[in-house]
Amino acid sequence: MQAIAQKFVSDESGQGITEYGAILAFVAILVAVVFSITQGALSSAISKAFSAVVSQLNALSTAAAAASS
Repeated sequence: MQAIAQKFVSDESGQGITEYGAILAFVAILVAVVFSITQGALSSAISKAFSAVVSQLNALSTAAAAASS
């Protein structure tokens, strides 16, 4: 019985996935805290940044279509 318990304690086969899960949970909590502290200001800033990127991509797409015609 003691040998089984010792083998169970020394077995580290699931350690990596557990560490990645803990890191992911920490990052998720950190993001939630940041979003709650900024009270929506960060959300609008991110939305504006993505809107600007989408606008630039649409302009490039239109220019590329016009150049290939």
